[in-house]
Parts: sequence; structure tokens; C-alpha cells
Amino acid sequence: MEALLGNERLKAGLAAAFAAGRLSHCYLIAGPAGSGKHTLARILAAAMECTEGEKRPCGRCLQCRKVLDGVHPDVITVDDPARKIVPVELIRKYRADVYIKPNEGLRKVYLIPRAMDMNAAAQTALLKVIEEPPDYAAFLLLTDGAERLLPTIRSRAVPLQLAPLTEAQGLEALSRRCPQTPREKLAEAWARSEGWLGRAETLLREGEGLAPETLGFAACFARRDKLGLTELLTPLERKKREELIPLLSQWVEVLSQALALRAGQPGRWEAARSVGQNRTSAACLQALRQLRRSVELLQGNVSPGAVCGALQVWLDLRE
Repeated sequence: MEALLGNERLKAGLAAAFAAGRLSHCYLIAGPAGSGKHTLARILAAAMECTEGEKRPCGRCLQCRKVLDGVHPDVITVDDPARKIVPVELIRKYRADVYIKPNEGLRKVYLIPRAMDMNAAAQTALLKVIEEPPDYAAFLLLTDGAERLLPTIRSRAVPLQLAPLTEAQGLEALSRRCPQTPREKLAEAWARSEGWLGRAETLLREGEGLAPETLGFAACFARRDKLGLTELLTPLERKKREELIPLLSQWVEVLSQALALRAGQPGRWEAARSVGQNRTSAACLQALRQLRRSVELLQGNVSPGAVCGALQVWLDLRE
């Protein structure tokens, strides 16, 4: 449990359930990228396979070690990263596999890392097996928003909503993981992470670099280039939600910094400086609201194509 930082209430509830042997056959783990969903999934899978008995997961027995090392034959990841959606054929394949007993573990655990990307047919296929699974089968559904799954699936799963860390927790963890990084850099990354440790680590790895699409957006927005913005947004319609959300979040950061620069505060990105020098505060604020709205829609069940199409209308380049 120590591997998952913060979330004390959630961990206490799970520890009590593990001690009492009340492990559910289906958990719905929700939180944005960098929130610890995969860490929690590994803990749950290890607890299900643990042979120690007293404190699960013990982290010492052979079954625990295999799960935590990612080599347990009965902990199965259900995904096709090459596909934008999780296809119904893949769910049907593993639905049939459920009825084959575990290789060596106590349970057969199916981890679905992109549960929100299952279409209606795939979710319906999954529902058929989680309604009445074999005693040894368990399912871990990872999603950035529980509302993106069918109510009938949500009603059959134990919800585990991850919470952001406090500033003190986050900075302490970052300083342990990045001991050579100056404190001010850690604080800056944490301030931009919205409380998610994984996101803060990603920001530190990326440094001050901006995605080419972000530089393109800043340039188009600064010079009021409607055609350029359309040409930029059109290919983004093909991106996956988990790719588009951090990209649009970076656009939000550029506009936020442009507003700060216009208010006389320091900034570090030339792209933000160009926007701040060429657009009014009202224009930046209006675009900022629309981009935040777009991120919220993506975190719901709205497609990248629909969001990118709407942004071509919503982003006002006149003022």
C-alpha cells in the first residue's frame, strides 16, 4: 500500500477489506493521467494473488513479486494500443478466456487500462461476464472518468476514485525521486500538476519544451490566423483522448502565462510572450475558458473529432 501516496481513506478501506477477505470481483479505478491508477491496480492484483494471508499484499511471497514485477501469468492486460478504441472483438476474446482456470495464481485478474475507450458494444460484451463471473475471475477497470462507462457496469464495480496529493506530500515525493533537481523547479512543476504526482514528474522530464502543436497554436492565435488554426486542429481529430488532453492542457498553460505576462508577472515561454503581446486579455481569457471546456468534454465521453471541430468555432481570432 505504501507505493500509493496519499489517498489515506481509500487505502484504509481497502486494507480493512483485504484483512476481512472481502475482495470484490470488479473495481473501477478512476483518476486523470499521473494519478496512480496503475500503481493501485498492481496493489489490488497483488492482494488478490497474495499467499501470505495476514497482510495483503505482503510484497514478499512469490505471487506478489510476480505481480509487482509485471510477469504473473494470471494478471492479464486487455488492450490493443494500436487501436484508438478498445474493440469488442478483444473483449470477446478475453471473455472466452475467463472460463479457463488460473495457471498458478489464486485468481485470474483482467486489467483494462483504457476502460473509457471501450465503445458501447465492447462495454456490453464485458457486462455479460462481470454480471456472473467464475469465482476466480476479477476485473480492474482503469478510467479517467467513471461517467464514461455504462451505468450497468458502474453498478457492478467497487468505485475507487483517486484524489490529488497535498503540496507537502507532492513536493516531498518529488524531492525523493528527483534529488538533483533544484527546489524551485520542483515547486514550479508541482504548481502546474494540479496535485498529480505522475503529471509533475512528466513536466520535470519534459523541462520547458513545448509540443510542436502548442507552438503552432500560439503562433496562429497570436497572429489571428484562422486558416492556420484549422489546419492545425484537423489532424488532431485523429488523436486519442489521452494524447489530446495533455496537449490542450499545455495550450491552457500558454494562455494562462500570457495573461500573467500582461499583468506584469514574469514568464518563461516565448510562445506565451508572443500571445500576450499580440492579443488582449479578454481574448486570451475567452480562449482559455473554451480550452478548459474542451478538456472537460474530452474527460467525459466526447470524441476528439467533435472537440477539435468545436474549437475551430469557439476560438475567436477577431479581437
